[in-house]
Parts: sequence; structure tokens; C-alpha cells
Amino acid sequence: MTENFIVSLGQQCMLYVIKMVAPILLMSLVMGIGVSIFQASTQINEQTMTFIPKIIAIIITLLVFGPWMLTTSVDFTKSILENLMTYVS
Repeated sequence: MTENFIVSLGQQCMLYVIKMVAPILLMSLVMGIGVSIFQASTQINEQTMTFIPKIIAIIITLLVFGPWMLTTSVDFTKSILENLMTYVS
């Protein structure tokens, strides 16, 4: 195993993590901004009001992107396990 191989594997892992969390983080960001704008325009400063819409949005995002996330996870794990001998030697 060379240094370039290890760096390449680390890059693949980081890209995988970014692809997995991007839909959830983006939806949470959009909902957070939306709730903040709503609170600023109505002058309602209830702190618990931000959590419920975000949780609902994250659940919907997981329901929509869940199959894609599962397929991507299985493919990544499968590629790691198929190339396991190249990692060991």
C-alpha cells in the first residue's frame, strides 16, 4: 500500500460521507432559514418553534432519499469488501 493509495481511499471515504449527509444538512438549512425569516417577520421568538419543522423536514428527507442512501452505502461497502485483498497486501 502506497501513500497515494491511502490518500485516495481517504478521499473516497470523505466524498462518501459528504454525499450521505448533504441532503439532510441542506434540508435542515433551508428549513432553518425559512423558520428564521418567519420568526423575524412575525416577531415570534419561540425557541422550540425551530425544532419541530426541522425534525419533520429531516424525516421527510430520509423517507425520500433513504433508498438512494441505502443503495449508495451498499455499493460503497461492496466495493471496499471486493477490494479487501488489495488493502491488506
